Amino acid sequence: MTKIKICGLFRPCDAEYVNEAMPDYAGFVFFEKSHRNVTMQQAAQLRKSIHPSIPAVGVFVNASQEQIVSLCREGVIQIVQLHGGESEEYIGRLKARIPGVSVWQAFRVRTPDDLAAAQQSTADLILLDNGYGTGETFDWSLISGMTRPFLLAGGLTPQNIPQAITRFAPYAVDISSGVETEKQKDRDKILAAVAAVREAEKIDIEQSENRPE
Repeated sequence: MTKIKICGLFRPCDAEYVNEAMPDYAGFVFFEKSHRNVTMQQAAQLRKSIHPSIPAVGVFVNASQEQIVSLCREGVIQIVQLHGGESEEYIGRLKARIPGVSVWQAFRVRTPDDLAAAQQSTADLILLDNGYGTGETFDWSLISGMTRPFLLAGGLTPQNIPQAITRFAPYAVDISSGVETEKQKDRDKILAAVAAVREAEKIDIEQSENRPE
């Protein structure tokens, strides 16, 4: 069953929207070049406001491991998502420092070689993305050969989420700009995105139950 992550929360009201929609994950971006960037202190306050059953994912771009480890140990984030050029050595050292914390690695998908690299990653989960934060999808036909669980991101909206789930059954969909209006989280879009995933899950279960054995 596909899960959903609402990423890029940075205002107190964003936490309220997430608590109302109850996605499977909430994401904080720790990257100064992003308009969604939050400080460690802001993230800590948001974490306190978000329902405890929703794990918080920290998104990092070539960040210092000290920052990541600190956020994990203080309970601000429960999952690490790497979006830079982090090497396998980096991932190995990080996982050794935060045992029990899942580490996800994002890949910008342009060619089959990008998928091959993702397949070989030692991260606990991989994320396939457009990579530019433009809110545009990449060529989904490239995913056809993917054999390991993955998160799908890039250009997702409440409208195309059902198609993505039907075609690829990703572990999760990761949505940020698709639930924003003028670069701020939109309550109605967040509710619609989560509802789209839950409805797609329901249809998939019903179809599975009705398939002849």
